[in-house]
Amino acid sequence: MKKILVSLLFVCVLVFSVNHSIDAGPRAERSDSILKVGATPVPHSVLLALIRDDLAAQGITLELVEFTDFVTPNMALQAGDIDANYFQHVPYLETNPEWAAQFVPVFGVHVEPFGLYSSRFNNISELPDNAIIAIPNDPTNGGRALLLLQANGLITLREGAGLRATSRDIASNPRNFRFRELEAPQLPRSLQDVDAATINGNFAMQAGFNPVRDSLIIEGAESPYVNVVVVRRGMENDPRITALKNVLLSQKVRDFINATYDGGVVPAF
Repeated sequence: MKKILVSLLFVCVLVFSVNHSIDAGPRAERSDSILKVGATPVPHSVLLALIRDDLAAQGITLELVEFTDFVTPNMALQAGDIDANYFQHVPYLETNPEWAAQFVPVFGVHVEPFGLYSSRFNNISELPDNAIIAIPNDPTNGGRALLLLQANGLITLREGAGLRATSRDIASNPRNFRFRELEAPQLPRSLQDVDAATINGNFAMQAGFNPVRDSLIIEGAESPYVNVVVVRRGMENDPRITALKNVLLSQKVRDFINATYDGGVVPAF
């Protein structure tokens, strides 16, 4: 009886080991062939969808995960739910020391010119004194908005305020503009309630604006806010990321950007 029990136990262990081995193989193989990237919809998801077949031709399946805000893509990357994300610029990444320590920007793809929009006025000269201007409430894009206004002579920031300027850094506001800080995705919807709003290019395009034609003022080509693909530290040389870089920084993508976005998205390569 003891010999029978030992034999049965041996068979069970053997079956479990074989099943585990069979299961582990395909999972490891899938891990090597699947690339899960988080992105905001326009233009990031659009560009990733454009090169999906190019990655497939190299044996890599691109799984695209869409986000509609600027926080959860980095949380998902931290948690390991995605392999990379593509939605942010380096100044935004560096606003969070934990992100900056854990993540690496691998390569830049494009710039989305940041602009000031209004549903009430067609020209910056029409903007009245005491106007309410909505700006993003995150440190980097809020500073970006204020720098845009300063570059166009509407306000003056204190010396040294830099990329992370806030409304407290305004040294001169001759037209007494009032600033309302909102989540970046909410800014297009705020246009019904404010005189003007500074809006990220991707959210402006999602709302149907063309940044070049529809903005009252817009960033110039000197913008330092290149959108980058970001990975967890240590994944910089992953072959899947290298493949993604090669297909995203291609003439095909450059031509698509130039033909599709009419200056609302500018290639950075």
